[in-house]
Amino acid sequence: MGMTGSGKTGLGISIIEEAAMDGVPVIAIDPKGDLGNLMLTFPELDAASFRAWIDPGAAERKGMTPDAFAASQAEVWRNGLAEWGQGPERIARLRATADFAVYTPGSSAGRGLTPIRSMDPPAKGTDPESARDRLVSLASGLCTLLGVDADPIQSREHILLASVIGDAWARGVGLDLAGLIGLVQNPPLAKIGVLDVDAFMAPKDRGALAMRLNNLLASPGFAGWLDGEPMDIGRLLHTPEGKPRVSVLSIAHLGDQERMFFVTLVLGELIAWMRRQPGTGSLRAMLYMDEVFGYFPPTANPPSKTPLLTLMKQARAYGVGCVLATQNPVDLDYKGLSNAGTWLIGRLQTERDKARLMDGLDAVGGGGDRGALDRMISGLGKREFWLHSVHGGGPTHFKTRWAMSYLRGPMTLAEISRLANDKAIKEETKDGAPLTHPAVVEAAASTTSLAPAVPAGVSVVFAPVSATVRVGDRLVYRPALLGEASLHHVRAGVGLDLWRDARVVAPIGVDADARSPWDAARVVWGEALELDDAPDGRGSFEPLHADATNEKSYAGWAKSLKDWLYRTQAIEIHQCRALKLIGEPGELLGAFRVRVRQAAHERRDEEVEELRAKYAKKIETLEKRVERAERAVERERGQAEQARLSSAVSIGQTILGVLLGRKKISSTNAGRAGTAARSVGRASQQARDVDRAEAVLAEAREEVRLLADEANREIEALRRRWDPESLEIETVSVSPRKSEMRVGEVRVVWLPVRISGDGRAEPAYRIR
Repeated sequence: MGMTGSGKTGLGISIIEEAAMDGVPVIAIDPKGDLGNLMLTFPELDAASFRAWIDPGAAERKGMTPDAFAASQAEVWRNGLAEWGQGPERIARLRATADFAVYTPGSSAGRGLTPIRSMDPPAKGTDPESARDRLVSLASGLCTLLGVDADPIQSREHILLASVIGDAWARGVGLDLAGLIGLVQNPPLAKIGVLDVDAFMAPKDRGALAMRLNNLLASPGFAGWLDGEPMDIGRLLHTPEGKPRVSVLSIAHLGDQERMFFVTLVLGELIAWMRRQPGTGSLRAMLYMDEVFGYFPPTANPPSKTPLLTLMKQARAYGVGCVLATQNPVDLDYKGLSNAGTWLIGRLQTERDKARLMDGLDAVGGGGDRGALDRMISGLGKREFWLHSVHGGGPTHFKTRWAMSYLRGPMTLAEISRLANDKAIKEETKDGAPLTHPAVVEAAASTTSLAPAVPAGVSVVFAPVSATVRVGDRLVYRPALLGEASLHHVRAGVGLDLWRDARVVAPIGVDADARSPWDAARVVWGEALELDDAPDGRGSFEPLHADATNEKSYAGWAKSLKDWLYRTQAIEIHQCRALKLIGEPGELLGAFRVRVRQAAHERRDEEVEELRAKYAKKIETLEKRVERAERAVERERGQAEQARLSSAVSIGQTILGVLLGRKKISSTNAGRAGTAARSVGRASQQARDVDRAEAVLAEAREEVRLLADEANREIEALRRRWDPESLEIETVSVSPRKSEMRVGEVRVVWLPVRISGDGRAEPAYRIR
């Protein structure tokens, strides 16, 4: 925490840069627009790179042309980085190690990100607590966006929304806003709690809530929330190839309610993802919030507070680090922040800010001497911070390193759009999309109210309708072949012995290639595609290919299906021998790379800790030797100073005795001279003792340095050894055993498609 101008943003960006350099992905929530600067890394450090991103107003205020100002900024960055031992090669390594992306929910300026698709049911295997937390976060976010009470216990609107969404999820059904509106008007529930639905909320009140949702859906400004990638935490943390990603979620352009809605949903999704991960002591991912003010207050309970408290309490056990930043230390829940292990405190603006911070530190047992802490904070300059760790040790004063990213200030949507164009953003397709790509404009096909007849021996099934059919839409069934088979994959070397049940769906409309329909097929596994015995009464049917009316065709298709499955449905198993890690059947290479990276980090961290423990004992012994040597030097210096003073006094007395009137050197004066000579000898001896003590101290300090250098070399060797990029990944392809393949009958399946008034078609069925 620190006031504006304290260097807090630079410190935060440097923390993110170092995490990315170590292969740790980051989700950075950016309410102020500063974190887009992470995209501004220029390995060449030349004026031309800076020229496109300087602030022309800053150049004008300095009386410089834009070109001159860009050159000066490039020089400042070169010098600042060089001062910290950083050069162009480190910037290049940062860009090579991690992918950087800026998302702008509700806007097309950056990468699109829609949280509305978060109304899909939880992934299979999600524990009930995670599903419940995600449901509460979703309902809370929607209530906030609608401007109604978001209390999960007292708000009827919240309870109704959570109930109907939870019921849909329990049935494996995903929702969009249109579908949610219908369920709010006519809930598929007899009771909510112990009350009848109408007693819990009258139809009139449900209609008012549905109207709010409809107004939201119809609002032109809301259209941006429906476009973009689905909010998938795995995609925000890694690219499909498994490269760690820094995802900046820029929300500076949103209103307060929209920000709260979005942040609440992000935190809820992060918690659900987190709880699906195995526990670890190594950092797996990081959440960074550039301004937590308003999201974590001490007394109020906004929807974002509960998930933030959950993360502060539980995230560390799953390897998720949380970094919260603020320039307003007054309005924070310090009791909730008691789980924070590290505090970074910069310059604060007012005495009130400092007093509130010290109250908070007192509450978590880290306050100490308030007067000393006040003086420490007051004496801080720009980019200077005090580090306080609850794990022990006193406060540590440090100055932040120079950021590799160009800190040019908050970025507007127009500037983010320029970044997006420069990066040439590609929209990634999500694995598991329906057979028919959504939002495709097609020519209207002739349809009939009854399904075309098929041969008597051929079975017919229907995919159930899962999407909402709006007024003005048409529901049309399209024909496809449905083949079913059991495949057996065996490879002892990778521990594979697996049976898989496949359903293969291939279009068989009038334009299909009936000779080899499986070439256009999609395979779904297990029960991922639900089937019914009857169609939805609202649908009409497109015509079948002529060959599908011939019974003999189906036997040929069953035979060709077996050949096609053998050729195309090999399982790829990935393995990393160095880590003794073997991938799961069907695990994508990118997902396996993520697991390899995490396993390598865990192995590295374990061995580094063992190495540090080994050297800690040796260094402790040497440091005690240094302390003894320092005490010896101080003692010898003290004795030498005393001997020097004693020698000076003796010599002075002898000289004065001669000079003050004695004509001859008496025996007394002679005795004094002898004493003075001995004093000089003792002083010389003490000086030599000081030299010897200082030599012993220097030798001890050198041994500490050499041992520390040795430890650092071994740690660096471990880092290189377990660098994920250097670990070899092998891929083994295992085809199904053709002799053991069991192929069932080939059937006809009718797939529902929703066609809008302007001819845009999208699947109305769902594949889990």
